[in-house]
Amino acid sequence: MNNTRIEKDSMGDMDVPVSALYGASTQRAVLNFPISGYRFPREFIRALGLIKIAAARSNLDLGKLDATRADFITKAAQEVCDGKLDDQFPVDVFQTGSGTSTNMNANEVIANRCSQMAGKPIGSHTPVHPNDHVNMGQSSNDVIPTAIHIATAESLKNLLLPALQRLEFALSEKSKECWDVIKIGRTHLMDATPIRLGQELSGYAMQVEYAGLRVDNAISAIEEVALGGTAVGTGLNTHPEFARRAVARIAEDSGIAFREAANHFEAQGAKDGLVQVSGQLKTIAVSLFKIASDTRWLSSGPRCAIGEIQLPATQPGSSIMPGKVNPVMCEVLMQVAAQVIGNDSTITWCGANGNFELNVMAPVLAHNILESVRLLANSASVFASRCVAGIIPDKARCGELVERSMSMVTSLSPIIGYDLAAKIAKESAKSGRTIRQICTDEEVLPADQLTDALDPVNMCAPSD
Repeated sequence: MNNTRIEKDSMGDMDVPVSALYGASTQRAVLNFPISGYRFPREFIRALGLIKIAAARSNLDLGKLDATRADFITKAAQEVCDGKLDDQFPVDVFQTGSGTSTNMNANEVIANRCSQMAGKPIGSHTPVHPNDHVNMGQSSNDVIPTAIHIATAESLKNLLLPALQRLEFALSEKSKECWDVIKIGRTHLMDATPIRLGQELSGYAMQVEYAGLRVDNAISAIEEVALGGTAVGTGLNTHPEFARRAVARIAEDSGIAFREAANHFEAQGAKDGLVQVSGQLKTIAVSLFKIASDTRWLSSGPRCAIGEIQLPATQPGSSIMPGKVNPVMCEVLMQVAAQVIGNDSTITWCGANGNFELNVMAPVLAHNILESVRLLANSASVFASRCVAGIIPDKARCGELVERSMSMVTSLSPIIGYDLAAKIAKESAKSGRTIRQICTDEEVLPADQLTDALDPVNMCAPSD
């Protein structure tokens, strides 16, 4: 039994798997680029479907495409949007820098699906041709940049923003729960003055709130899309109204305020908006790294280090040490942050490689930016539910470390002077006695005044 069929493109005949909906151009790319095994993700394939629907409906409205073909294309492209044809997109991410192979992949799949719907043979290009009809008014050079913007913006809105909101809520709730727990603050990794555990957690919650604002800014940076510029930004072979109509349809279908690029030459030659998005993602990664790292340190020990909080036990921590539990959710989030920061470097170089009228590193840029969004969203969600929500403060340990801290003397400095306070701190370091013990033994202040001055609760707010 023959497992292939022959399809044709501008370069001639090509053997294509008989069950494939893609055609000759896609198969050439499969053979040419056996590089990584990475494929475009669901979000990107959905974006291609949205573009092809919008193009078909706009070309119908403009009298460029007949109703029968437009309806076929719309139905087939909707299946692309819905994920029903994802297995028909086999092209590696590392391919032609414009993403032409993947645009043609979409065109061929949709055209052949239209043939199936019409009861015609796959590969017949009847009633729909992949170039003449599915790709009408478009070029890979404006479709792929538009798809990256759509997929990234939708992922930011629908994946990352809700995940960050969940994490912010978890941290805010834990901050309220731990407000009355007084612990020692730390600067330079050294003991500082007391702080409420709730205050510390509130700082993390605010970092995540700001991360959400950065997501909003990132979406705004990519609301302009390149569709309508065709090959080099001039709009050759497309109707003057095509871009405005098609982009309006995409905006309606996605719920994001996409609009035609103010300057198509900028939109196709540069990728500055996506580099900006990546910068925002890197900043969010830095924020999450700090939160995860601090949480990991605060739980360290738990008996022979800081041990001020207990993290939920999620899995055994050692194959040799029974009972050991590790801060695995913190470590997951830290590793994700490292990956996102690395992705940003790749995206920066991709964005910089816009030569004249076209950027030729679009596919790997798309892969990395969508990976960053997905990783941040998934890790923020699990960190909120499987770590932050289960944090338990060790009040006794927090109180013990506060009392032992030499920095407790700071609250005495305005009363007894800096020099005497420094002398008491040095004596504490030398003898091992607490600040309270030294001051009591040497009658530095009356007992009631000393108690008030060394009350750690009073140290957690500005003085009068």
